[in-house]
Amino acid sequence: MDLNTLWFILITILFAGFFVLEGFDYGVGMLLPFLGKKDEERRIILNTIGPVWDSNEVWMITAGGAMFAAFPQVYATLFSGAYVALILMLVGLILRGVGFEFRSRSPSPRWRNTWDWLLFIGSLVPALLWGAVVGNLMRGLAIDARMTYWGGLLPLLNPFALWAGLTFVALFVMHGANFLALRASGEVEQRAKAVAFRAWIAAVILTVVFVVWAFFATDILTKPGVNGLVPAVLAAVALLLVGYFLRQGRFGWAFAMGALTFVLATVMVFAGLYPRILISTLNPAYSLTIYNASSSPYTLRVMTIVALVFVPIVLAYLAWTYKVFSDRVTGKKVIY
Repeated sequence: MDLNTLWFILITILFAGFFVLEGFDYGVGMLLPFLGKKDEERRIILNTIGPVWDSNEVWMITAGGAMFAAFPQVYATLFSGAYVALILMLVGLILRGVGFEFRSRSPSPRWRNTWDWLLFIGSLVPALLWGAVVGNLMRGLAIDARMTYWGGLLPLLNPFALWAGLTFVALFVMHGANFLALRASGEVEQRAKAVAFRAWIAAVILTVVFVVWAFFATDILTKPGVNGLVPAVLAAVALLLVGYFLRQGRFGWAFAMGALTFVLATVMVFAGLYPRILISTLNPAYSLTIYNASSSPYTLRVMTIVALVFVPIVLAYLAWTYKVFSDRVTGKKVIY
């Protein structure tokens, strides 16, 4: 295995970790105004993710940084071409971060309700846009021979990408409801358990349509050699198991199967892309690959050494953080 392929795999792992961890954060944020009927209940909801939401977002920053370092031309093409969409995503993330810090600065119900809805928007917008980004990666972009994207924002909001966005929203809501069923208490816990199965049904319907659409609209599942068909089948099995365990009342297993669904779905997309990273719809020869868009071999070697040293330390710290904050949140343990 060459270093180009190794870093493609590492970036896949980083995005998989991001969707698993930040996925339930987004889901909890989108459920906040609906599952929390009283201020104390909403504070319980926020405190289930309060200690970890910012560290979960670091996975996105790390994945973007790794892409910038390993495949700088991909970073330049994608981030400049989708600039407006990324700015909208950034605004949503800012609203989330500020909402966590500001909602409890005043006891006014109107003040807190306003920030709760801004937290909802700040979770919904990035979830929807991440799905659209993944949909466009699968479908391809109008990239020319100079590795420049042409088209602006509107072509990115095509029906396939928007459906991918809705699919991501449903999956994140399901994931967030399963997380709340494990971490919340009282009425919030019971409402989360009731919502989880309904969210799963919506996620299954949207996902089935999305996968069938992807089969005919992209080559992610059908291209010769390495493709995403096997991970897609495994992801479907994991998603079906979420519903099975929900019906059994085994929410820990349901959450684990939801996390596995995100991992396998991410593998599906990246395996279907390999060795491409950005597909050109103008000419397949213009596509950006792990070879024509990569950094120098020396840069990749240095990055590999640094990753081998620091990644295990970061993962150990992350595991310790989740262990420390593993208890259920009650009305007596709220900060936000």
